[in-house]
Amino acid sequence: MSHYEGEEMDHVVDDNEMAEVDDIMYFRGREISDSESDDDDDEYDHLDNKITDTSAADARRGQDIQGIPWERLSISREKYRQTRVEQYKNYENVPQSGEGSEKECTPTKKGGSYYEFWRNNRSVKSTILHFQKHPGSLLEGFTQTQVSTLAVRDKLLIAGGFQGELICKHTSLSPDGKLVIIVGDNPDGILVDSQTGKTVMPLHGHLDFSFASAWHPDGHVFATGNQDKTCRIWDARNLSKSVTVLKGNLGAIRSIRFTSDGQFMAMAEPADFVHVYDAKNGFEKEQEIDFFGEISGMSFSPDTESLFIGVWDRTYGSLLQYNRRRNYTYLDSLL
Repeated sequence: MSHYEGEEMDHVVDDNEMAEVDDIMYFRGREISDSESDDDDDEYDHLDNKITDTSAADARRGQDIQGIPWERLSISREKYRQTRVEQYKNYENVPQSGEGSEKECTPTKKGGSYYEFWRNNRSVKSTILHFQKHPGSLLEGFTQTQVSTLAVRDKLLIAGGFQGELICKHTSLSPDGKLVIIVGDNPDGILVDSQTGKTVMPLHGHLDFSFASAWHPDGHVFATGNQDKTCRIWDARNLSKSVTVLKGNLGAIRSIRFTSDGQFMAMAEPADFVHVYDAKNGFEKEQEIDFFGEISGMSFSPDTESLFIGVWDRTYGSLLQYNRRRNYTYLDSLL
């Protein structure tokens, strides 16, 4: 969707290598209007003014939920989707981890319809920072690291050492506050006793580094997301192996959320896809939400009625809102 140029966006190109296809999707002023602008900033301002919010009513009338004018382009949505899936390159720290994990993945039935599109709000401009945008070089080896400071916020744990070392992990605290999931730059995660700090059990199964974790409200089931393109479902009562292995389409599972009632679980890939699973019925069926753009985050509303997805894109960045589908069968009596 976006057209990435220069060193500033090299990290994005390295992450998905979609530059050639995205050239087609780079909607310059001459493609959607009769006038041209030599100034890129003016051009984007013009586009922002042309592309408005999309409502559920607009979508029912056939409009693209992101406002993309496919009818004016030289490529169809279906063809662009196919090309993007084929050419997207997932970043891996462990080579071939995505292919290696496929044999363990649990087949799921697609076609679920749990949340329906409600609105695309283009006034919300989300941001996303690449996880390796500012890589550092290790010039000296440390035989021992003495932790001198700790900070925890937004489920991230940062430990700092006397020599300037920084270690970052993703943490999730169980609903009863007794257990903590810790995942990070290691294929294995760990389950830790929050009171004693001792490891309860290592979590073996993933083949690459992990990004996300989340607890089911029941306090027994939890999930971990990894660069091997999988989300593993675990049961704290039997940690010998994961219960289910769910597969993404493009890349790493970067974000995981459960609804507060435990009915659904959503997992987000780096771009284009959010999967919503029926957690109450064993994660056997899913709804696949399909759009174009890097995913900056997602969240269910506390009442479970809405799912929000942040989309980062230079042209079509926005906030997607999906509302929970309800079957009001009692209304049939009025017909």
